[in-house]
Amino acid sequence: MPTTKLFLVRHGQSAGNAEGRFGGHSPTPLSELGFKQAAAAAQALQKEGVTAIYSSDLLRAMQTAELLSKLIDIPVEASSAFRERNVGVLEGLTFDESKAAHPEDFYALVNRNLNHVITKGESYRQLLDRSTKELWQILNSHIGGRVAIFSHTGVICYLTLHLMGAIHRGTRTTPWLITSNCGINRFEVRNRRNIRIVALNDTRHLMQTTGEDAFAAR
Repeated sequence: MPTTKLFLVRHGQSAGNAEGRFGGHSPTPLSELGFKQAAAAAQALQKEGVTAIYSSDLLRAMQTAELLSKLIDIPVEASSAFRERNVGVLEGLTFDESKAAHPEDFYALVNRNLNHVITKGESYRQLLDRSTKELWQILNSHIGGRVAIFSHTGVICYLTLHLMGAIHRGTRTTPWLITSNCGINRFEVRNRRNIRIVALNDTRHLMQTTGEDAFAAR
């Protein structure tokens, strides 16, 4: 079976990230730093011979993906399946504001309760189901290719746990895998049972171009 290289890329810093707010499905643009991070990620991925680009259809992810698209002249395929978790009533709030106004939803989120549906939002389980279904459709369409998917911290965390085989039907809570803004999770996929994890939260390209360390932008 040919090896497919997969790159899961978090978007650059958004205005909401800079203010410490839950982004959710809001159309938050990249900050000035976010565009610098996106340019660095594009240059790093250009060297990988990417053959297909997919992205969450939310603005911050699309703006990040489009810089790679322009460099290698491959269009971005937008998908709502890779949107961040719909955080409902928490959207746009800071952690402190969320804790005060909606403590049940807030603590279920930060404790990674997989099945808790946020008020007017969705659960991590629902995020997992929609994103993994789309992921495997893409991988099956690009066997032997090099696929970059631009998304969000929650989606990338749960796609990564899925690829690691760390989630099953009975899972109730999970660890949280940090992905910095424009950090890259790298995989080699032969089939569902033969997956190699090459790197998690690779930020070497950011250290060289923007002076950040691996945990600079959470």
